[in-house]
Amino acid sequence: MSDLLAGAYLAQGTIGNVGTPGAPIAKFSLVVVPSQHSVTGTVVITQAIQGPDSHIVVQVTGKIYSAGLGKVTQLVSLQGEYVHSVPPPAIGSFLAKFDAHLAIDNAWNGTGGFSYYQHNIENVPVASAKSLKEELV
Repeated sequence: MSDLLAGAYLAQGTIGNVGTPGAPIAKFSLVVVPSQHSVTGTVVITQAIQGPDSHIVVQVTGKIYSAGLGKVTQLVSLQGEYVHSVPPPAIGSFLAKFDAHLAIDNAWNGTGGFSYYQHNIENVPVASAKSLKEELV
């Protein structure tokens, strides 16, 4: 039982064209358990344009596998659902799906994409968040 979480670590970063005005950005904070090929955590999608899709929080689960494709050493898939509210004059809310795919190196940098209600973002940078320890060095 003690080996169940062997090698678990926290991965944080972004998916998207950070710095591009109006571009949707997905920020992730994930607990990765390589021995179980599992990933769980939270993704927050933000967009500078106001509207129902300008701030979305999604609880996600997914899989991580070794790749061995040149610089790409890991493949990650994420899935989740969130409540999407319909703007007036319509009324109501429904569960919308979120999906992401990442082709990354061991430092969580690479390329990926994500999709959510009526949005499909492909071939964008994946960048790991700099840890406070790295910034202080």
